[in-house]
Amino acid sequence: MPPARLTPRLLRALAASHLLNRPLTFCAPPLTLPRLALRSSSSSTRWRTRQSSDTYTRAARTQGLKSRAAFKLLQLDAKHALFAPGQTVVDLGFAPGSWSQVAAEKARGGRVVGIDVIPAQPPAGVSTLQGNFLSGEVQEMMRGFLREGAWAGVGEGGDKDGEGGKVGGKTKGRKDERRRDAEMGRVVDVVLSDMSAPWEPQSGRWLRSVAEPYRRMMNTSGIGVRDHAGSMDLATAALAFAFDMLRAGGHFVVKFYQGAEDKVLERRLRVLFEKVYREKPESSRSESKEAFFVALRRSPDVPRKDVLDEEEDVWKEDEDE
Repeated sequence: MPPARLTPRLLRALAASHLLNRPLTFCAPPLTLPRLALRSSSSSTRWRTRQSSDTYTRAARTQGLKSRAAFKLLQLDAKHALFAPGQTVVDLGFAPGSWSQVAAEKARGGRVVGIDVIPAQPPAGVSTLQGNFLSGEVQEMMRGFLREGAWAGVGEGGDKDGEGGKVGGKTKGRKDERRRDAEMGRVVDVVLSDMSAPWEPQSGRWLRSVAEPYRRMMNTSGIGVRDHAGSMDLATAALAFAFDMLRAGGHFVVKFYQGAEDKVLERRLRVLFEKVYREKPESSRSESKEAFFVALRRSPDVPRKDVLDEEEDVWKEDEDE
């Protein structure tokens, strides 16, 4: 094997090593890695472009609102007079808090309570609980919190002109009705549900602390049938909660994704409430299947089985197991 060729550079290095009395160390040249541009997916790029040019997104930012969804509730309230000072309002699926923010402003002097599986900073004046609303234990915690001090609001409820704003009156009969509601644990004036249907992550490790918020954050799958079916399940669960907690004359607003089953939900609502409207506010994106039922003035004496017969069977099966 021929000896290695001694280049001038190598000779200088050998001489320096000898003079300094230390071993010669050869280092590999640094590996130059190509710079990797972190590119967004085409869908996220489209989302950001749409958000930056969206009128309601910009308006929410300038007005200090948590998200553009606030305008959906504001527009529904402008049409149906949902809120009045002193009300107790529950916001199911409250994160990031825009609906609770609106409710706290409209129902001043009352109580606004939100629940969501996602940890989120509540708006000023709003009490929140982090948990899965579909958990029976979490719902019981929510009910207990709402019923604490319920008798304080038995005297005078919110009162407001308008078709929807008839929660709580000043007549003796109305006070008696509110007292009876309180005895039955019905202590809420308005139930809002902006919950969205989750689905399981398709890759990655399953960690509850990560996966549960992930599931709630993924609002829609892009698959119409899946989104519709999931929204119907959540809407029915919200209706069951509203049945147990809403005072006579109370209101219920629920988001859903349109499809074949929404007529079943609408029929149930019409049994329990005097008026039911199917709404798509101007601020709801036209390409979205999202819509809302606005159910006004809960009737006081409707049997549960007339509204939630299938729901009762489901819960009974769960209890039997």
